[in-house]
Amino acid sequence: METQLTKLPKEEKRDYPFIKGIGLTLLIALFAYTIAKMPYMSILGPLVLAILIGMLWRAVFSVPLVYSGGTTFSSKVLLRGGIVLLGMRLNYLDIYHAGSSMIIMAAIVITFTLFVVYGLSKLLKVPPNIGILTACGTAICGAAAIAAISSQIKSDEDETAVSITIIALAGTFFTIIYTLLYPLLPFTPEKYGLFAGGTLHEIAHVIAAAAPGGQAALDMAVIMKLTRVLMLVPVAFAISIWQLSRFNNETARSKKEFLLQSLSIPWFIVGFFMMSGLNTLGVINEQMTSWMINAAYILMAMAMAGLGLNVELKTFKTIGKQAMLGTLIGSVLLSVLAFGMTVFLM
Repeated sequence: METQLTKLPKEEKRDYPFIKGIGLTLLIALFAYTIAKMPYMSILGPLVLAILIGMLWRAVFSVPLVYSGGTTFSSKVLLRGGIVLLGMRLNYLDIYHAGSSMIIMAAIVITFTLFVVYGLSKLLKVPPNIGILTACGTAICGAAAIAAISSQIKSDEDETAVSITIIALAGTFFTIIYTLLYPLLPFTPEKYGLFAGGTLHEIAHVIAAAAPGGQAALDMAVIMKLTRVLMLVPVAFAISIWQLSRFNNETARSKKEFLLQSLSIPWFIVGFFMMSGLNTLGVINEQMTSWMINAAYILMAMAMAGLGLNVELKTFKTIGKQAMLGTLIGSVLLSVLAFGMTVFLM
């Protein structure tokens, strides 16, 4: 009896590596939020900082293999949950009141950027999946777009993490440039907000860049950015159809299976737009809406940390240089297009 009692605690002892993996991503996410409050660091934003800290953590401390289940759960499941809750930022009435010209501008910007960035990626011999992901991240809404499209094209974690890092760094670079150039640009605050919201990659970038223009610029920038976010579903659907051309040599059965799978919109995109609908109808009070948006960013920061923890810096060096060049050139061309449209058409 004594032997059985002494063995029981050992048998019940658990290390819980899965929970520790998730806990590590939460720790990094909270650290990223703390750093993002420091002077000049708000330009990067907590999502960008989380993925960079995660990559640095792996390079310096390494990550036990048993933690991979938890970090992967954060990078996949929590990311999608965060995207669903992020729908609470979008109010369809704001886009409706902004007018059709803003939707037309968003459609032109997205179409142009998708073709240009992907075309440049092909010329620079960037892996096809990374070319698609960086094009979507540049054109639509950064990490959220990359996460959504990655499930459609079946990209692996390295491709997804590298693409998000590229978009984060490129967006940060252009945010700084916009902030410095703002006093020299021939824009009213509203038009500057339209320009920033129509070209920058992440919502954090848009907010940071629009801030010098005051509240008028900030409001217009966020509405324009969310109008681009609204285009995520049609773009995901179009990419799914385009993907079929890459399977010409497959059997009829596998083509049919792929067609059914690729034409189905991911659940988290549907959830995003359903939450936006609830926000538009006003069925959730402002305080709860604020909590849900904050929870969305915490979950997405944990997901970015998970991605960073699962990718090595050498992977970025190997497959990221040319993709970064293509994204930078594409972003410059996007800025030129949006500048012309803002000056002459809006």
